[in-house]
Amino acid sequence: MNRLVIIGNGFDLAHGLPTSYKDFIDDYWANVKNSNHNDDFISFVDLFDVDFKNTRNLYELANFIKQFNAKIKFSDGEIYTEFGNNFMTGQYPRSHVLIYKNSFFKIVNQKNIQNWVDIENEYYRQLKKIINSKCLDVSKSEEFWENEQSIKVQKLNTEFEEIKRIFEEYLIEKIENNYLLNSSNEFNSINIDFYNILRPISVFNNESNWRSEFNNIDDVNEIEIFFKEEKLNPDLNKAKIRLLNFNYTSTLDRYVNRLKEGEIKVDLFHIHGKLNDELNLMNFGFGDEMDEDYKRIENINDNEYLRNFKSFQYLQNSNYSKLLNYIDSDKFQVLIMGHSCGLSDRTLLNTIFEHNNCRSIKVYYHQWEDKVTNELKDNYTEITQNISRHFNKKKLMREKIVNKTLCKPLPQIQLPKK
Repeated sequence: MNRLVIIGNGFDLAHGLPTSYKDFIDDYWANVKNSNHNDDFISFVDLFDVDFKNTRNLYELANFIKQFNAKIKFSDGEIYTEFGNNFMTGQYPRSHVLIYKNSFFKIVNQKNIQNWVDIENEYYRQLKKIINSKCLDVSKSEEFWENEQSIKVQKLNTEFEEIKRIFEEYLIEKIENNYLLNSSNEFNSINIDFYNILRPISVFNNESNWRSEFNNIDDVNEIEIFFKEEKLNPDLNKAKIRLLNFNYTSTLDRYVNRLKEGEIKVDLFHIHGKLNDELNLMNFGFGDEMDEDYKRIENINDNEYLRNFKSFQYLQNSNYSKLLNYIDSDKFQVLIMGHSCGLSDRTLLNTIFEHNNCRSIKVYYHQWEDKVTNELKDNYTEITQNISRHFNKKKLMREKIVNKTLCKPLPQIQLPKK
């Protein structure tokens, strides 16, 4: 039986890479502190000088200003500050008023979003908000309001593209150019746990309790027959593994190289694009065509509304069609490694999970220690809840998801810097 490994941002985070939205935005604000306070997203108007130490984002900046008894007002694209009488006496230092040039960036900052899937969901939420907006002013024609909505959608897409551009620059500069991602020199000392997970199903892997990961007895019998054949002919090596990478980095390259050195049949697909690859550009947007509002969006005779839907980016290369060929070719088990399985990839994940050849879904969850209670916590339940949203047939979902006692936490390592 084959394996399809779904790789998400949590995989990079498990390698100690600062690739979360929180990492990106903290770095962005740190650069703002150290710059002339001007870029594509925001600008500062001098009002009083601020020591930006320990102010990593908008909320910390606001809290800092509040230390001077300032009232913080959020308005359309701007932050205003009001001071008491002491400001007139010169007892307060000068600071800056923050003005947003990118309204979408302002929204996600005010919501204190920390995950990339939430950024994609917020984009879709704003798109639907524009479509569902109604004006009480009946004196304006239908054509007028259609034009107004079209302008708003174009603005939203432009602002969303700006965030994608800045994020891509961040990944190239701070991740690809800063960490040893695809070097195999350090392999034996830091990557063996991941390597063991990424191997295909084999009698030589010494995997325990594998039978319990499949509810269908025919699947178990087929694997046992394959194991017997493999013992008689160790070079048989019939099982395949496909790595479906939703990240943009090259972290997986080291594993692919090592698997191929062991003559294991492995393919790596960067389904959402790869950095510095003109033939496989960064695909960042929304991918839930099962949503009730999608049909309304599709019926609008304006392609601008569909610009950031992932399905149309999948058609830019052969990765998606090759994925379909793979899942059609034979039975497979899905391994989830670092992917939240959120709604922004619903169409693609539904195609995989409800496919008849998908026989089992095993989750490698994130585990951490609560700093307050010192208790171990994990996101296994959250991931399985997200997986359930991609199933129309819930009975099928319960049959396929491997229970928690048979799943494991994702290993945690730290890749060295260059």
